Amino acid sequence: MLKVSEIHTLYYEEVGNPAGKPIVFVHGGPGGGTDSRDRQFFDPQVYRIILYHQRGAGNSTPSACLEENTTWDL
Repeated sequence: MLKVSEIHTLYYEEVGNPAGKPIVFVHGGPGGGTDSRDRQFFDPQVYRIILYHQRGAGNSTPSACLEENTTWDL
């Protein structure tokens, strides 16, 4: 988990080749997240795959919270 404010943390994971070309996978929304199937789009021998759950979505906390989560706050 990555703390991004006093109340918000983002869930993320890194898989694949640590020295590989980095790729950040952004899930759809609202409220969704990533799952293991999302990794299939990238060769883990070639890429360092970074998946994260957007604020208030998936495993990020707090869930569905609008506090400190507006465009102005970001």
